[in-house]
Amino acid sequence: MKYINAYLIFNGNCREAMQFYANNFGADLQLSPFSDAPGTPGEAKDRIIHARMIKRDAVLMASDNMPGMPYTQGNSYWVSVQCESLAEIEKLFSLFSDGGKVSMDLQDTFWNARFGMLTDRYGVNWMFNFEKGK
Repeated sequence: MKYINAYLIFNGNCREAMQFYANNFGADLQLSPFSDAPGTPGEAKDRIIHARMIKRDAVLMASDNMPGMPYTQGNSYWVSVQCESLAEIEKLFSLFSDGGKVSMDLQDTFWNARFGMLTDRYGVNWMFNFEKGK
């Protein structure tokens, strides 16, 4: 297996959420609206059919749900972010928790890491991890 990345589905706010994430991570963002696809109903033209956020080797993809398809926000997934420094984990955790709900404060763990969990303002579950030097 080469890699695994998360793919998130939103209910009409994909553009806003992915811009928020790209801004917080300082990443590049590619957005493709449903209007790029042939036969898209008019009410869906501003929704996002595919988004791709990239920073070095890190990739996060997303879309709005398909027109006419029901949307159920789930809690069976988490996006895990491996941070490069203590400063980075503190910054990202603060940015992503703004307007969200922290389920586990950043703390030192038994696996020699700084770790915390939260659900952001868009209902996406995040785990932030920084492994300390051994």
